[in-house]
Amino acid sequence: MNAWGLCTSVDVHDCNPETIRDATKIKEFARLLCEKIDMQPYGEAQVVHFGNEHVEGFSMTQLIETSLISGHFANDTNKAFIDIFSCKAYDPEAVAAFTAEFFGGKLANTHVHERQ
Repeated sequence: MNAWGLCTSVDVHDCNPETIRDATKIKEFARLLCEKIDMQPYGEAQVVHFGNEHVEGFSMTQLIETSLISGHFANDTNKAFIDIFSCKAYDPEAVAAFTAEFFGGKLANTHVHERQ
C-alpha cells in the first residue's frame, strides 16, 4: 500500500435486530473483527446507545494501534454502518463479508478508498 492508509465503509442492510440492539454483541464484533484483520485493539470498544425515533441506536468506537474502527446501528431501519481506517493494510472484502455475516445482513454495500 503506497497511501497513508486505507478506509473501508460497509453499510449492512436487513441486519438481525437483536444483534444490533445488543451492546455485548457489538463489543464482540469489534473484538472479532480486530482478530480477523490482524489489528491490535487499544483498550475495549466503547458502545453507547442514544438518539430518538428514527435516529436511535448504538454507536461504537474501537481504537486500534493503527487508527480506528467505528460503527453506527440504526434501530429504525435495522442497518449497520461500519468504518475502518488503518495505516496497516487489511482485506476490505474480508471486512465486508465478516460484517454482513456477523450482523445477519442480507446486503452489504462497500466503499474503499486510500487516504493520501
